Amino acid sequence: MTEEHGYEISPWELRWRGLDVDALQRTESTFALSNGHIGLRGTLEEAEPRGLPGTYLNGFYEEHALPYAEGGYGYPEAGQTVVNVTDGKIIRLLVEDEPLDMRYGEAVEHDRVLDFRTGTLTRSTVWASPTGRRVRVRTQRLVSFTQRAVAAIKYEVEPLDDDLQLVAQSDLLANEPIESDTKDPRVAAALESPLVAELASAKDYHAVLVHRTRVSGLRMAAAMDHKLDVGDGLRVRIEAEEDLARLTVAADVPQGEKFTITKFIAYGWSGTRSIPAVRAQVEAALAGARQTGWKGLLAEQKQFLDDFWATADIQIDGDQQLQQAVRFALFHLLQAGARGESRAIPGKGLTGPGYDGHAFWDTESFVLPVLTYTMPDAVRDALRWRHSTLDKARERAAQLGLRGAAFPWRTIDGAECSAYWPAGTAAFHVSADIADAVIRYLNATGDEDFDRQYATEILLETARLWLSLGHHDRHGGFRIDGVTGPDEYSAVADNNVYTNLMAQRNLRAAAAACERHPEVAAHFAVDGEEIGTWRAAADEMVIPYDEALGVHPQSEGFTRHADWDFAGTPPEHYPLLLNYPYFDLYRKQVVKQADLVLALHMCGDSFTPDEKARDFAYYEARTVRDSSLSAGTQAVLAAETGHLSLAFHYLAEAALTDLHDVHNNVRNGLHMASLAGAWLGVVAGFGGLRDHGGNLTFAPRLPAQLARIAFRVCFRDTRFSVEIRDGHATYRLVDGEPLELTHHGEKFLLEAEPVSLPIPKIKPGDPPLQPFGRAPLRR
Repeated sequence: MTEEHGYEISPWELRWRGLDVDALQRTESTFALSNGHIGLRGTLEEAEPRGLPGTYLNGFYEEHALPYAEGGYGYPEAGQTVVNVTDGKIIRLLVEDEPLDMRYGEAVEHDRVLDFRTGTLTRSTVWASPTGRRVRVRTQRLVSFTQRAVAAIKYEVEPLDDDLQLVAQSDLLANEPIESDTKDPRVAAALESPLVAELASAKDYHAVLVHRTRVSGLRMAAAMDHKLDVGDGLRVRIEAEEDLARLTVAADVPQGEKFTITKFIAYGWSGTRSIPAVRAQVEAALAGARQTGWKGLLAEQKQFLDDFWATADIQIDGDQQLQQAVRFALFHLLQAGARGESRAIPGKGLTGPGYDGHAFWDTESFVLPVLTYTMPDAVRDALRWRHSTLDKARERAAQLGLRGAAFPWRTIDGAECSAYWPAGTAAFHVSADIADAVIRYLNATGDEDFDRQYATEILLETARLWLSLGHHDRHGGFRIDGVTGPDEYSAVADNNVYTNLMAQRNLRAAAAACERHPEVAAHFAVDGEEIGTWRAAADEMVIPYDEALGVHPQSEGFTRHADWDFAGTPPEHYPLLLNYPYFDLYRKQVVKQADLVLALHMCGDSFTPDEKARDFAYYEARTVRDSSLSAGTQAVLAAETGHLSLAFHYLAEAALTDLHDVHNNVRNGLHMASLAGAWLGVVAGFGGLRDHGGNLTFAPRLPAQLARIAFRVCFRDTRFSVEIRDGHATYRLVDGEPLELTHHGEKFLLEAEPVSLPIPKIKPGDPPLQPFGRAPLRR
């Protein structure tokens, strides 16, 4: 066990022994279960003690007014906040009339285990009541990957010393009281009793509650059913009222026998369907769960995860803690995206209420690259959700006086929810990020139906945005002025390099897509002349370069700004945005998160190796990583430029951001983009994976801290593995057709026989320096 952070190190599980009440909020996030549709925070079944209870349905939110000291044209008016919906996890226990509460009596033994291979959260407790009665409680919980609307809990109690009367209360509880740490009274008001009761029904072992939100008008249903194995003398009662349905089970249980309740829970919601319809939906899901049974659900879960790990697993020899952290990251990324289907992947997944449950560009630029090469069906579904919001994006563009589609910086249902215009609306790169995710998915899958039905429309509407947002200057260059790139410490700047390069890729891809599908182009009135304007803008895109320094300025004029006084900035003043005015950050050379360096990764084919080395060193000295998005990208470029030890430390920081609570905010949910940064640091960093123009290339490296790295990739229905050790990289075909790959610039055909190739040496030059006190965290 690592004493500082509490988790035992194990390759395939996350285990916490003992009860630390003060740590509950963060362990409730790390032990969260989800399938992309339902999210259950890892609260104890008895509901108390607790940190921050939470049950979430993807896309289910309440509206509230956005705060403005002064309004302005084009400012979004309505905010959206994820709602803690009806809690079905609760099973309270009374032992001879004493409630099991871990704060009282004595927890003689207690441990919880999140198993990455079975997809279950297991708890084992030996509890002695204040009067000395001892019971062993074992619980196992899952959110089904195969039955999207279903979660289930097996709750087992065993008297250890005497025959005991045991009473269990299994609840559905709506409008659960929670303490919100939001400073916005509008959000607090939206979260206080957000659900209005519409139906409560209970019979036998079964109950249903239906509620709707007050303002957004969304309707949700929660239902529960039970299988009881509790011995003789069984007494059962069920009741339901507006916000509570409760099954009470009492029995006399002899010493050595067990009292077992299997609880099946189902959730559904809709913005349009009636009370009977959503009720029927969850009752049908419950019927399916009961028919499958607990053992069947476990078997389905295990099979699903076996298939996932066969494609996605990463093996790391030489650092057990990093091995655990990388698998933890992959498991939670799977949970965030597996069954989201027609919904977004929020920045916190469904692990907590952080960021109000919003989805950001993080999804397309960090999470979807991982899923593209491990679970491409989830990427298709996530991009289909973006496509479903195109009308809102078109409306937003029109409101701003632009053509095409302006996708939101933060949202739940597709409408812009950012009240801060410089970091929100001005961050137009979001539209190019979405287009880039579309391009990557098409390259990796060759999905012609998706290309025709969804991708081409997304690409052409985002291309139209760039043509109306940018302009040709007197020198013939195509400029995109007054935008905010990924770095939120530099706002409303001209010709942000990342934005311009991503827009350039977007424009060229849109032209190619419309030529592939002339019938789609004709439907949206795209003609040859318009396609020509896209190509001309791409060819003439302005990419600033500082000849004197030999580096690319992040945006035009950035390298002429004053330097930030890093040596004079106390460590307690980070993050800077909480301690210094934005106007000061905006006019200094200080970078919140990788921006130009992100361009070096995402658009690496636009830079020479020497440019990458100089740019990376320049921005290393100015990047403070006040965002969890940064470490993974810096790991990738540190590896590419040969600074392998630095890359290793950035990888570890990204992978351990949540397990070590680096930013002191895991209580509000996990950081999906940082978890994705763990995969990116390994596969794109030390594996050197790139896909520029549909050509899959690798440039493997191995840091001195590790003995071996192995990972798997899925590309064009072919699965293969890459193993890096002893100065060589070995490529093995797992299944599928032969595939042409590139290793350090050398093309080869991967067929049935493994291919082992030497890793060339690299001279990295002087190690880059970080701002004072902002080097990557070292364990």
